[in-house]
Amino acid sequence: MGNMLNVYLFGKRYQVPEGLTIMTAMEYAGYELVRGCGCRNGFCGACATIYRIKGQVELHGCLACQTEVEEGMYVATLPFFPLEKRVYDINEIKPNEQIMMQLYPEIYSCIGCNACTKACTQELNVMQYIAYAQRGEYEKCAEESFDCVMCGVCSSRCPAGISHPQVAMLARRLNGKYIAPECSHLSDRVGEINEGIYDEKMAELMAKSVDSVQELKDMYNNREIEQ
Repeated sequence: MGNMLNVYLFGKRYQVPEGLTIMTAMEYAGYELVRGCGCRNGFCGACATIYRIKGQVELHGCLACQTEVEEGMYVATLPFFPLEKRVYDINEIKPNEQIMMQLYPEIYSCIGCNACTKACTQELNVMQYIAYAQRGEYEKCAEESFDCVMCGVCSSRCPAGISHPQVAMLARRLNGKYIAPECSHLSDRVGEINEGIYDEKMAELMAKSVDSVQELKDMYNNREIEQ
């Protein structure tokens, strides 16, 4: 089993094999993960975690599915962090500076501490994309925040109470709706979906049993591929 490490999960010490991720170490220790496990591959942000190494003062943010355990690691997960999501109709708002002031005025209270960037599990320049949002540069904000998985670790460390992932989501929606060039191919496909062209195929797919793995694989591999 290799070297065994001492890790502290929710305050209790466990010995787990070296090389495990935090998520698999929790399961090795006997925890049944029914929340905060998601895709297990670093894309959904559901396994947001904070940890500190014994004898050190720095608090780290990470995704439990990607980060390997270390000796003396104290772990606590964030299965939910209360990001502030404002309600708006994307068809009724415009990509101007005022819309951020109206929906997320707290971004203008940013003190430039950069705690959000340091905490980001995806190593994004979070403070920079918030600065773009402040200036109404939504295309730049959308590009800078593109890989955000909305885990919320950045917001958990923010003294100004900014919901960075929600600000980024608004910027990407504004960019996609009003700024980025229109993709006619996508518009055509959305129109086909609304017309019900794919309803029969979707019904066929949904009728398949989850146990029919090979059948589903065959359907995927033999699908009609657009040229």
